[in-house]
Amino acid sequence: MKIAVVGAGFAGLATAKTLREFDHEVTVFEKAPDVGGVWSATRRYSGLRTQNNKDSYAFSDLPMPREYPEWPTGEQVQAYLERYVAKFGLRPYLRLATEVVRAELTDAEDGWMVTARRIGAPVSSPERFDHLVVANGIFSDPVFPQYEGYADLVRAGGKLVASSQLNNIEDARGKNVVVVGYGKSACDVAAEIGVVAESTTVVARRLLWKMPKRIANSLNMKYLLLSRLGEALFRYQELDNGMERFLHGPGDKVRASMLSSIGSVATWQFKLKKLGLVPTGEFADIANSTVSLSTDGFYEQVASGAIKVHRDTEIQRFEAEGDRPVAVLSDGNRIPADLVVCGTGFHQRVPFLDDAVSARLLDDEGNYKLYRQILPDGVPNLTFAGYNSSLFSPLSAEAGAIWIAAYLAGVVDLPPVEERRKHVAERVAWMEKRTGGKHARGTNVIPFSMHQIDETLDEAGVNISQRAQVVQWLLPIDPSVYKNVVPRLKERIQAQSAKERVGSDSSSVG
Repeated sequence: MKIAVVGAGFAGLATAKTLREFDHEVTVFEKAPDVGGVWSATRRYSGLRTQNNKDSYAFSDLPMPREYPEWPTGEQVQAYLERYVAKFGLRPYLRLATEVVRAELTDAEDGWMVTARRIGAPVSSPERFDHLVVANGIFSDPVFPQYEGYADLVRAGGKLVASSQLNNIEDARGKNVVVVGYGKSACDVAAEIGVVAESTTVVARRLLWKMPKRIANSLNMKYLLLSRLGEALFRYQELDNGMERFLHGPGDKVRASMLSSIGSVATWQFKLKKLGLVPTGEFADIANSTVSLSTDGFYEQVASGAIKVHRDTEIQRFEAEGDRPVAVLSDGNRIPADLVVCGTGFHQRVPFLDDAVSARLLDDEGNYKLYRQILPDGVPNLTFAGYNSSLFSPLSAEAGAIWIAAYLAGVVDLPPVEERRKHVAERVAWMEKRTGGKHARGTNVIPFSMHQIDETLDEAGVNISQRAQVVQWLLPIDPSVYKNVVPRLKERIQAQSAKERVGSDSSSVG
């Protein structure tokens, strides 16, 4: 098949590489001049590092370089993806600095007409593809709050940017910086600029618990959070094995105690009581919608006064005070605001699809209706890649790409459409309830990354053995365990083809 993939982050590259292995003709469109998605030089903020250690944040067939630190920088992750492109010969199939401006179903709905534009060039003529993979990312379109007095901020010389747009620490040097949010990007940015800014103020509507990289300064968090046991501490939609049923049944007190003890250790380790930064709620609330790793130096700078945190408040409006802009907070404080950095989340949308197609992808609440986070209901020849915010983004991307390859080969035993619709509706309702509405329009699977990988590979018929999975209960996930999944899928497809040929020959004889 002739397949268009939109986006060259982890998901787009994994999809391109995997589909090429099954002899599909693949073209990857990426509007940035480099690969990487959120790790692109055009989008990574100053101070960006991975949440995972390097051993678990990698593709199955390409480990992170040995010389990388345990938590690689954004620049190093992008360089790793360049290595992936080079190793698997993907460069000829990439159209970088090329934006897809429109993708339309053909009149017969048997393919797609894709219209693209190379940056700085006219719009090209539409090109026909048999299948379209949307891998444009769920962290690519930043949300900007609509602040009263924004014009006053700008007139007074202030500037408002998303965290992903702060690519150079020098942009903050000597300025009064206000960082909005308390997620990973907000705390990363605050810690990075705290050493160069005149003042750094974090405005947080809601504090989040932060996971220490080393619990009690000794135990690496990967041994707790990045294993199947760590995932099982949080209640999944279905308790499908004996250990989970025990942890959320007879062993519930043990499970709750484990989570509570992590919260106690984090409170002690970061001196949260002294800083006045103990979040509301239990540490188990970390499962609501995100797992946020602590940022090196953040709490130390709060303690020293280099960073000031205004908790449980938000910016009400901007005003000009003399010749300087200020942010007026809902708690009554007035904060100098030469530069405002918003770590306030992202929109999830596909701008190159028309309204009619987009409406077929979403439910009444605007959530994506994607079976296995991949297959939409009612739009033919279309799949999604990377619409599953995961702790193991590279491995999740591979699993999704393998499912797409199996689906295109006809070896996925799909449930009837009504059953799929019911499954998706129940899954989204569960997501919304457990996250308090912060489920990224149905795309957030954290902290249940391995459950999602299992479901995807099980349905493709190529998951790793139960024995291999047992090891993952005790040790951090090792992506290299999955490096033979694609060869096994090839064998499965060949066996299916041989079976069909035998059946066809028998029918002819009959």
